[in-house]
Amino acid sequence: MKVVILCGGQGTRLREETEYRPKPMVEIGGRPMLWHIMKMYAHRSFEEFVLCLGYKGQVIREYFLDYHAMNADFTIQLGAKPKVTYYNRDAIEKWRVTLAETGAETMTGARLARVAKYVRGGTFMLTYGDGVSDVNIRDLVAFHRSHGKLVTVTGVRPPSRFGEMDIKDSRVISFNEKPQVSQGLINGGFFVMEPGFLRYLSDDPACVLEQEPLQRCAQDGQLMIYRHEGFWQPMDTFREYELLNRLWTAGRAPWKTWKD
Repeated sequence: MKVVILCGGQGTRLREETEYRPKPMVEIGGRPMLWHIMKMYAHRSFEEFVLCLGYKGQVIREYFLDYHAMNADFTIQLGAKPKVTYYNRDAIEKWRVTLAETGAETMTGARLARVAKYVRGGTFMLTYGDGVSDVNIRDLVAFHRSHGKLVTVTGVRPPSRFGEMDIKDSRVISFNEKPQVSQGLINGGFFVMEPGFLRYLSDDPACVLEQEPLQRCAQDGQLMIYRHEGFWQPMDTFREYELLNRLWTAGRAPWKTWKD
């Protein structure tokens, strides 16, 4: 099953990191956010990806073209007939990655429409290139299979923008830096879709997935929700970037469900 990842946004609220690279390439613990997301899927044996490129997409292209050279030992024979011999290849991910240009100013719905030719063969997944979670992808797919509708979206409880303190008699009982909001679910990404959903999309660059396409899908009774009560965290701001890096450095990254 293929996994489509939206990688084309400009990340304007994280300009400290996105001035020279797309947001999915901003690093957590020395690895791009995109790598973390792909590792989450690959851990559940989903290793075929379609990346929707846009803003500074060449950075992502170069990352994967140079992947072996940057992640394995190698010997290079220089001269008229250069040759590169790579070692420790077993440590390199065996992913199949399709990189597709979808336009610098294109909205999410049109990005998916423009890679439709790569996913028409069957059920596929879709997510954003700027958020991580400990959602169990296999359970998500099983839920999708169980109801037979066109689309499943993962519903999550967003983390609060502010810390929360439990207080008793002027004494702080507990301090939680980023508690989850207790009421209401939001779109956390991590979709599962049938090819039939593609007819709701338009190639118009202004087509926003989260507006008319999913709204019409819901009205037609074809949109279901998979509730995820665990960890979910986007990286929209510099503060969230710092939070994710602190979790990784401390060895407390909930989304790291794979083994090194």
